[in-house]
Amino acid sequence: MSDQAKRKIHIEEGEDFSETQAFGQRIVTPIRYSTDPRDVGWVKENIPCQTACPASTNIPAYIRMITEKRFGRSYEINRMANVLPGVLGRICSRPCEDVCRHGWPGNGEPVAICHLKRVAADNKSEAHRLNESLFAPTGKRIAVVGAGPSGIAAAHDLTILGHDVTIYEREEDPGGMLAYGIPEFRLPRDVLAVELRNAMRLGVDLKTGIAIGKGKGAVRLAKLRKDYDAVLLATGCMAAIPLPLHGAKEGEDPARSAPGVEYGLDFLMEMHRGVKKTVGKRVFVVGAGFTALDCARVARRLGAEEVTIHLRTTEEYIPVAKEEIFEAKRESINILGLRTPVGLLTSPKGKLRGVRFVQNRLGGWRASGRRQAIPIEGSEFDVECDTLLVAIGQITVNDYLDQPVDLDRWGNVSVGEDGMTSLDGLFAAGDFVGGASTVIEAVGHGREIALKLDTWLMGRARRKEVVKVEAVAEPLRERAFDFIPLQEMHTSPVNGRFDGLKVEVEEGYDLDTAYEEAKRCYLCYLRYEIDIDNCIYCRACIEVAPRNCIKLVQGVDIRDDGAYGELQEAREWDKVGAIWIDNNECIRCGACFIVCPTRCISITRTEMFSQDI
Repeated sequence: MSDQAKRKIHIEEGEDFSETQAFGQRIVTPIRYSTDPRDVGWVKENIPCQTACPASTNIPAYIRMITEKRFGRSYEINRMANVLPGVLGRICSRPCEDVCRHGWPGNGEPVAICHLKRVAADNKSEAHRLNESLFAPTGKRIAVVGAGPSGIAAAHDLTILGHDVTIYEREEDPGGMLAYGIPEFRLPRDVLAVELRNAMRLGVDLKTGIAIGKGKGAVRLAKLRKDYDAVLLATGCMAAIPLPLHGAKEGEDPARSAPGVEYGLDFLMEMHRGVKKTVGKRVFVVGAGFTALDCARVARRLGAEEVTIHLRTTEEYIPVAKEEIFEAKRESINILGLRTPVGLLTSPKGKLRGVRFVQNRLGGWRASGRRQAIPIEGSEFDVECDTLLVAIGQITVNDYLDQPVDLDRWGNVSVGEDGMTSLDGLFAAGDFVGGASTVIEAVGHGREIALKLDTWLMGRARRKEVVKVEAVAEPLRERAFDFIPLQEMHTSPVNGRFDGLKVEVEEGYDLDTAYEEAKRCYLCYLRYEIDIDNCIYCRACIEVAPRNCIKLVQGVDIRDDGAYGELQEAREWDKVGAIWIDNNECIRCGACFIVCPTRCISITRTEMFSQDI
């Protein structure tokens, strides 16, 4: 059968197959696979959420499955890309939502993509079957160092590709920062355990409590390279950036020697290892990321009466989800900006009693995309506190390696286009390569490097990205869906959150709420096109279009990479070459499709697809 017409069988979830002839609904639809730059460019341009996702999750597809109440299928679409849907449905940094077309000016609020990911994970059937497309065993052995999100994602994919994978993890439990850096009120450990088990269930050999490197009792990297066909380093950023203070001597870190001061990363990791942590009544947190907010919220749950987060810039530039900031404020956490700590105030016995700050003003934009904080000369001021938690960032640690590898100017491991370090057969992925990032970025990079490792190991690429184009019979959404407001996440009562660290704050959508939110998605993977040879230029489609999405054009620019560029709109009829649907403006309401008298408008589901070679 040609790739122009393949049989596709839709099976309803929960359908009873005990009766004879219960085959499900059969629908024959034409499908083709394309590597045409115009199709690839269309997907990247017109599905902004998927393009922004570091794991390239097919977001419109899994949201569509929720509207059909096919939660298991939705979960599998997620899992094909991001490996840990139940985890990321709770703690993802949501780069997809920042670019969601529904959030563009005039369109309303972005779709709650992350919350819907959790809906699929929470509501799939207890009898749900995980689906994997497995390669035959290759006989190749791979060691992965680090069981964080990047290492887990890479190990999962390498196992599917037929390799024997062993993970070495220095902690007693897998998960990396998921298990030791994120509080349970944001990520319940039972959810994490299930997702990790699912990712490793195909034969990954997990060895915990084993360090790699030069330390006492550690396994040497040189031995791993000798015993395995390839080694992947995925140890992340496990060291806190030191707090720069005025007057501190080179090589000294007053923040590590003063009682009452701790680095936020160490504070959280020790707590999750089982160390009992205490804080004073008045707690200061310095930092502007997820770790800083987590430290502040943990401090409240440990009994702090007053918790304040101090920022170098302002709240507007905190790089975390707005909901996280909102919930922190609901928990009576203060946020104060435009201040940088420059000194510690201590008692005669050396115990912390306060912090000296300098006042800042906002400057221009840094290369990283953040605002500069410029200290104002002579503006120092002192504020008293009992505990200071420092969470200004994290860096990689490389001194544990017994074999040197090339580093970049930031001290991260350098890798080539093939994902390999300067040592033959030694690869690296995740934060260990690019520096501190997010969980979804770590997962995406782990999967990317796993594919490159497989290519090197097998001597050829065995998977490639293509565009899958499938005909759709009719519009899949209604214009009325555009006016559904953003559905709010249900959260636990504030008064009940402080009875320990395990009360989950975000409780998830109920099914009715989830269904309403899923309907909001524009389903940007639907491609509306006009067959020029069939079009009679009646303009009926233009008349019914609710937006300026159907245009008279005299031509279309072609970019250097072969993708479609800007439309050349025509202002006079004698210059009109075609009536063109601008999919960048289209909201997939289907009004044009319904009104067209010649049925010259087609709809296709156009999505990236990983094809085995």
